[in-house]
Amino acid sequence: MNAAQKRGKRSAKENADLLIVNANELVTVEGGSQKPRTGAQMRELGIIRNGSLAVKDGKIVAVGKTAEVTKVFKAENIINANGKTVLPGFVDAHTHLVFAGSREDEFQMRVEGASYMEILGAGGGILRTVRETRKASVEKLGDLTIERLDVMLEHGTTTVEAKSGYGLTTKDELKILEVVQRANQLHAMDVVPTFLGAHAIPLEYQGSPLGYVGLVVDEMIPKVAEKGLAEFCDVFCEKGVFGLEQTRRILSAGKNFGLKPKVHADEMSQLGGAELAADFGAVSADHLLFSSDEGLRAMADKGVVAVLLPAAAFCLMNGRFADARVMINFGVPVALGTDYSPSCMVENMQLVIAFTCHFMRLAPAEAITAATINAAHALGRANDVGSLEVGKRADVVVLDAPNHKFLGYHFGVNLVDKVVKNGRIVVDKEASPSGIVHLEE
Repeated sequence: MNAAQKRGKRSAKENADLLIVNANELVTVEGGSQKPRTGAQMRELGIIRNGSLAVKDGKIVAVGKTAEVTKVFKAENIINANGKTVLPGFVDAHTHLVFAGSREDEFQMRVEGASYMEILGAGGGILRTVRETRKASVEKLGDLTIERLDVMLEHGTTTVEAKSGYGLTTKDELKILEVVQRANQLHAMDVVPTFLGAHAIPLEYQGSPLGYVGLVVDEMIPKVAEKGLAEFCDVFCEKGVFGLEQTRRILSAGKNFGLKPKVHADEMSQLGGAELAADFGAVSADHLLFSSDEGLRAMADKGVVAVLLPAAAFCLMNGRFADARVMINFGVPVALGTDYSPSCMVENMQLVIAFTCHFMRLAPAEAITAATINAAHALGRANDVGSLEVGKRADVVVLDAPNHKFLGYHFGVNLVDKVVKNGRIVVDKEASPSGIVHLEE
């Protein structure tokens, strides 16, 4: 082989399926796959100027400066992200995705001063949605769920958690989780299932809450586990719903059947949900508006992820938000979710990031970390998604924004230009003059 042939061999480029090049900021959030980011680490986004990444077989195969990546890889499919920001697909760590009906009249009641618990106590709230969801067919619930996932994907979410909890009978809880399973199979997004049979005491058990706990423990959880319909078991631990001992009993039963524990904790009052989550070794404790310092320190010690839901707090209209700054100072890993539900109708993680910055005073970098790699940890997905690193799934969002600080600064609009899921372009705003279109088959 002569010298020219050797030079030609050295310069041959590898084929990639997709290249993203010239990003003004490539936000990698690298290095957080082993454990969630805490404290000052939450501001470390691993930004690469004029960044690029290469994708093959749905996985990221190179990350770096555009000149470095394009020296090694070529592709027919190229996204030019000049002037734009590229970051991991958002991970929404807390939703109530599957339900029928709406509650806009209850929204007006809250505007006029009614509390969430007052509405629930009068048979509204969760119980109203339970009635509508029980009546809905699997097909109807499935269609509604796919429509909601479409909106989430258009706004940059590529992985989402979905809870049951609007059935409150064994048959209807299984129905909801089967819809979640089917949505995960049909939709481009990854949908992570959580069993939340302990969402409220249904009307038929109002005089016997322990009887309902027994149903959840003795019948629902075994059947959910037998069918493999959930990864997590959650409980709405709150005064007037499920107390601490009831929560322990339900989470213990779930753990015995292989369901990892989560807790709706301290949303309406300081009941001790944060302490319970830490003591129990829960994967996450969510809401945490009223949690004690002792509970938060215990969560930090045990590595329990705090999934904060500022849109839900906004919808409660009581002027209170979780104290994210205290949590970060204590070393609690903070993640984010929409809490999408009939009482919090928001699919947009960009808006959640804005609320996090405006109401909880997190820097945009901290909020992005919470909405990507830390949220992935809250769902047990950090080895696959949540950052842009070699070997991970190519779940990528291209924002029509010059830098990451526009998340939180420019809100109330959709900044998404393109979304890549598992290496495929599934949303492309430029493909249609009328707006975002889906390209998945």
